[in-house]
Amino acid sequence: VQLQASGGGLVQPGGSLRLSCAASGSILRVNYVGWYRRAPENQRELVALISNTGSTNYADSVKGRFTISRDNAKNTVYLQMNSLKPEDTGVYYCGGPGTGWGQGTQVTVSS
Repeated sequence: VQLQASGGGLVQPGGSLRLSCAASGSILRVNYVGWYRRAPENQRELVALISNTGSTNYADSVKGRFTISRDNAKNTVYLQMNSLKPEDTGVYYCGGPGTGWGQGTQVTVSS
């Protein structure tokens, strides 16, 4: 199964975006799917994770602002990002065991 992220863009601080991670096959074949981001000159870091049973985990920096969810019927995992901050800027990727990273989607939070 391959995963591809989309939905990024330019948003002002305090704004919202929803990212989508579409699977090429059944998303249930992937034990867990994570959203990761890579800020300029930084390493890729885990933002949020969801298992195929629905359990979730978040980085401390996004707790209370981001929500990860999945729609198994659409083979898609979402990342709802609210109250965005400039430090949320980066390339966002989705991935899981054996899926690879895809091209990622750019999120820029700036006034």
